[in-house]
Amino acid sequence: MLSGSLKPRSRRVLMTLDAVGGVWRYALDLAGGLGEAGIDVLLVGFGPKPRPDRLVEIEQLSRASLVWIDEPLDWMVSDATALVDVAPALERLAADWRPDLIHLNLPSQAVGLSVACPLVVAIHSCLATWWQAVRGEAPLPAPWLWQRRLTGEGLAQAARVLAPSASHATATRAAYGDVASIDVVHNASPAVSVPASQRQPVVLSAGRWWDEGKGAAVLDQAAALSPWPVLMAGGLAGPDSLCPPPVHALALGDLPPATLTALMTRAAIFASPSIYEPFGLAVLEAAQRGAALVLSDIPTFRELWSGAALFVPPREPAALAAAITRLAVDEGERAQLARAALRRAAGFSPERQIEGVLRCYRAALGAPASTLAAAE
Repeated sequence: MLSGSLKPRSRRVLMTLDAVGGVWRYALDLAGGLGEAGIDVLLVGFGPKPRPDRLVEIEQLSRASLVWIDEPLDWMVSDATALVDVAPALERLAADWRPDLIHLNLPSQAVGLSVACPLVVAIHSCLATWWQAVRGEAPLPAPWLWQRRLTGEGLAQAARVLAPSASHATATRAAYGDVASIDVVHNASPAVSVPASQRQPVVLSAGRWWDEGKGAAVLDQAAALSPWPVLMAGGLAGPDSLCPPPVHALALGDLPPATLTALMTRAAIFASPSIYEPFGLAVLEAAQRGAALVLSDIPTFRELWSGAALFVPPREPAALAAAITRLAVDEGERAQLARAALRRAAGFSPERQIEGVLRCYRAALGAPASTLAAAE
């Protein structure tokens, strides 16, 4: 039965996730932190099923379990009719499991959902804000308007909305109107201990390069002018798009997390030419591992990394190459920026993220500020 707070004997959160993008990592890390706060989490998967090796991560979570339902993600279907069974599937699970709160990591999953508990909807990214950042004033194509409509309806259904940065919250309001009750809770990454090692004269970048918003072409053109090799970690082929193979940068493809982490530990510079980033977790992970940052000058990166990175105008390969060259030849500035990024990264801790999410949950439940204090 729903109560006004998450009581110790019945703290339950149902949370959706997928295994295609960064939501998997976000949801698992959040489930782990909520478990430490005394909250049980039922993770509900949508879209393509995860690889078997990923399921091991679920087994390591003491207070979380996973169920996978045969329903798609909105950005992997051609129209809204493919999503008509999403709400009924979630309603059945909620009726059986009786959560105190439902945390949806895709706004369209809230559309038509009728449950006896509050909804918190996280907007990690969306087509409308992506389009505005990447294509500017060009109108959203008619075949995609249904996605914008469903996202807007889902946001309106939420008791609270979670955004990973103030910049993305602003973009969300610009795209969907006055979305009430947006809570900005920055993403996080667990602290790491990086052994002292000689940095290699390479530039690393990581992303889903099939996404036009990641700036693959800009990075490849900058690589032609860079004094150091430029490495591109991440897939070139996406669900419905393909990035041409780079000519000047070295494409590494999708790498196991441990391999990418090792590269971040050794690379002297991490560059991100992204045009659209609601947060940018790869930048945080590189900063934690001691790389100096060269970032495109977009609102999100300014918000998160001002004073701790070298910024360059987006879409300008020559400017990106010039910034890389500047740090390649100036070891002192490179070391200073790496230290500044490492200090800034310490602020994006899982503990702070959990505190922010719990505040959001309390507000959604209408619970007093003291509720859950013992769980923190």
